[in-house]
Amino acid sequence: MTVDFDDWQHRADAVWQDGTLDDDARIAAIDALAAELGNEHPVALFERAGARDSAGRELEAEPLYRAALAAGLDPVRRTRAVIQLASTIRNLGKVDESLAMLRDEYEATRGREMADEAAAFYALALTSSGDAVRAASVALTALAPHLNSYTRSVTGYAAELLAKSGE
Repeated sequence: MTVDFDDWQHRADAVWQDGTLDDDARIAAIDALAAELGNEHPVALFERAGARDSAGRELEAEPLYRAALAAGLDPVRRTRAVIQLASTIRNLGKVDESLAMLRDEYEATRGREMADEAAAFYALALTSSGDAVRAASVALTALAPHLNSYTRSVTGYAAELLAKSGE
């Protein structure tokens, strides 16, 4: 059976947007959609991981995220999967691995789509690792281009935070 992927994605998005579904119903609906693509399809794996992650089932989500990444995702979904996996494993106490993944993603996405998202989660992981100064610098650097005024000043202060901390 050939699946119209645009239609499939529209239906998956509708599941995510349906506020009437509880966690178990959302997981069941995503799993049913994933089966249409094949349970080993990278996007199916990613969506199944996200449904479990959203339900607080991080231990179930982690291997699905890893399988989705190994199976190959388009660039935006790959970045989303890295962010979501890193956030999941941070919550599972694997802060160092999370931090390494997010640092790499932060560097890889700079100036590209998903850069701010990567920066936000990198800042969270830095905070979890006890590096609040670097976290503030990363967050301010990501925020600065969106300001109506003071972009240059905030960018400078973000760099200064690191310089004062010896980074």
